[in-house]
Amino acid sequence: MIETKKSFTVRHMAVTGMLGAISVVLGMTPLGFIPVGPTNATIMHIPVIIGAIVEGPIVGMLVGLIFGIFSLIRSITAPTPISFVFWNPLVSILPRILIGLASYYIYKFFSKATKNEAVSIGITGALGTLVNTLGVLGMVYALYAEKFVSALGLSGQNAFKVISGIGITNGLPEMFVAMLIVTAAVKAIKKVRR
Repeated sequence: MIETKKSFTVRHMAVTGMLGAISVVLGMTPLGFIPVGPTNATIMHIPVIIGAIVEGPIVGMLVGLIFGIFSLIRSITAPTPISFVFWNPLVSILPRILIGLASYYIYKFFSKATKNEAVSIGITGALGTLVNTLGVLGMVYALYAEKFVSALGLSGQNAFKVISGIGITNGLPEMFVAMLIVTAAVKAIKKVRR
């Protein structure tokens, strides 16, 4: 029998629970949202990226799952005109799980490519955020483009331009904030562990 290098430990469970709880708290309070026009930029994905870097892809994906399930529940319990898109798990859950998986491999790649811890963490924060933005808005475009644009009160507008505009308007600030927070948090966690 072949043993895996790393198994899912009690520490992994604890970190998953802690980071998942942080995502939920960010989602239940104004702390997790930055109002940008008719939509909100979010920092709820940051614990997913941190979990993936610090504990690996499984923890990252599980924290992403918690974030996604919370997004689904929030869209049902506190609906807005565009909440219907998040009722679909392909929009609310799948992209959030993929943040954890992608962030782990992005971090591994840039750690080897740059040999600079702060740079690789910062790039992972930015690109992990981009996975969230492209995943969610890509699914919204593929599944609900016209209906979503109508719900925003922009009937007759080009759906691709509207959705990509939201991606740029929300995504760039989210990427910048994620770079700063993820870099600071991961460096602090790694320093404590030494």
